[in-house]
Amino acid sequence: MENINSCTTLNNGVKMPWLGFGTYKIEDGSTVTESVKEALRIGYRHIDTASLYNNEEGIGIALKESGIERKEIFLVSKVWNSDQGYEKTLNAFETSLKKLQTDYLDLYLIHWPQLLNKETWRALEKLYKEGRVRAIGVCNFKESHLRDLMEDAEIPPMVNQVEFHPYLIQNDLLDFCKDNNIQLEAWSPLMRGNILKVDLLQELAKKYGKTVSQIVLRWDLQKGIVTIPKSTTPARIKENTDIFDFELSEEDMDKIQQLDQGLRFGKDPDNVYANPDIFNK
Repeated sequence: MENINSCTTLNNGVKMPWLGFGTYKIEDGSTVTESVKEALRIGYRHIDTASLYNNEEGIGIALKESGIERKEIFLVSKVWNSDQGYEKTLNAFETSLKKLQTDYLDLYLIHWPQLLNKETWRALEKLYKEGRVRAIGVCNFKESHLRDLMEDAEIPPMVNQVEFHPYLIQNDLLDFCKDNNIQLEAWSPLMRGNILKVDLLQELAKKYGKTVSQIVLRWDLQKGIVTIPKSTTPARIKENTDIFDFELSEEDMDKIQQLDQGLRFGKDPDNVYANPDIFNK
């Protein structure tokens, strides 16, 4: 993990940058276009989006206007709950490709565990075999969801993107993913801004001469977790990349580990699985 271009290698040999640029709740149009262009200018090469975010078109414009070759960018999107199922997933994939102005994705994920997981996964396997996507995976899957999916999967997931931060570490899930060569990835690594209120992290920021955000993002990487912070502020976008010139001690890594409370800022995947319309309520 020497610089922003450093990568983990997924279980199929594909290289995925450890640090990515998240785009959740970044408005489509000029806002997301300029933010992604700035991220790419600074050096990010991993861009994460989803059909739910409704900003794929703006990201597609940013990729084109950046002047960076498509093969240099690791592009991720996700199939939304209402699009799950074999045929619907294939259609949703084509829609995302069109909006993003590309003919392939580097990673395509099931956004939340649903009753239709296995049908959806068959569609992802088809896309993978056809070379339309370089890697496939899931989001928000607990160990039980992964075990159920993998019972019938021909191809195992390569990535599991979950809520992960100092207040929600999920050690058992992390161990399961490591044992099964599934790369864990963190969404909401900065606890939706709440990390700024944590005394220990403020103390460590002073100790290392870094910001609280940089301490947490570095902690993610040292734990072997891919992380995708987001910002629309150029200075913050750059700040989030300045995490390759220092290393947290084992003692400080353990101190952060002790912050774990099992606290979610997002939805519990079990509740989403049991109530597919939960996002419409």
